[in-house]
Amino acid sequence: MVRDLRNRPLRDLRISLTDRCNMRCRYCMPREHFKSHEFLEKDQILSYEELLLIVESMIPLGLTKVRLTGGEPLLRKDVCSFIEMLPQHLDIAMTTNGILLERYAQRLRDAGLNRVTVSLDALDIETFQAMGDTSEKPETVLRGIEAARLVGLSVKVNTVIRAGYNEHSIEKISDRFLGTDVVVRFIEFMDVGATNSWDDLDVITGEMMRTMLSDLEEVDANHVGEVANRYKRGNQEIGFIESISKPFCGDCNRARISADGSLYTCLFTSKGNDLKSLIRMNATKDNLADAITNIWSKRDDAYSQNRGKIETEKVEMSFIGG
Repeated sequence: MVRDLRNRPLRDLRISLTDRCNMRCRYCMPREHFKSHEFLEKDQILSYEELLLIVESMIPLGLTKVRLTGGEPLLRKDVCSFIEMLPQHLDIAMTTNGILLERYAQRLRDAGLNRVTVSLDALDIETFQAMGDTSEKPETVLRGIEAARLVGLSVKVNTVIRAGYNEHSIEKISDRFLGTDVVVRFIEFMDVGATNSWDDLDVITGEMMRTMLSDLEEVDANHVGEVANRYKRGNQEIGFIESISKPFCGDCNRARISADGSLYTCLFTSKGNDLKSLIRMNATKDNLADAITNIWSKRDDAYSQNRGKIETEKVEMSFIGG
């Protein structure tokens, strides 16, 4: 098992299948910054066979989980075929905005997907459309969530909370899924990338969020490296992802592959490590494993813990996934 300079193992790989998305969420992909953006051409994106080679090279290093992200991963053609290609002993999950989930839920489950995390920032149309800068409606996402539940996928809902925008979503979304097996997680507005106009005055901390809900009881983490602080509200599980107020860098065991084939060792980093060139020079699984071991063993990322002390130009979240 490979470990970094802070003794953190490599357990979790997040794969960005595409840099494209069918929404323009203000905290991720603001329309004004992406209006003339040049998205990757097909030959610039790793093929499924190339992505599989990376995954297989990382299994001997300790990899146990793969999460498919984007952009919006369901925009990638034949995504279910890729899921079928992945080793089925891995925990395979996906993060999606849910717009296409109702259409794909059964096929995703049949292909071997275990879990899905759905972004949902509001239940009322006005706030949903403002946060996502979209003409889509929250009902579309809700139908996708229900379709995923019905086919047997484990479902989590992620809600980014931004001051002055959707504080009311904390109680409303929690109540909406009360009595179901859907885990709801509230996320502090993060300073990811350089285009989302982040300001610490826009952050509603996890502690503040918890005052907006009643009868919360803290529970233990499921495993080391879990990103959410877990609570119970009756039979409902609610998580709080508190990257700003309670950084969890110390247990971070996640690597990210961008759509163009670079390995990133932190969500807030500026520079990736080019694996695509190695692959297209006919690197073997052993070659890739050696390269990744070399990268990870030198990793010392702790951006959230050092926030404000180190200035860096950060890669956009839509490029490497959340």
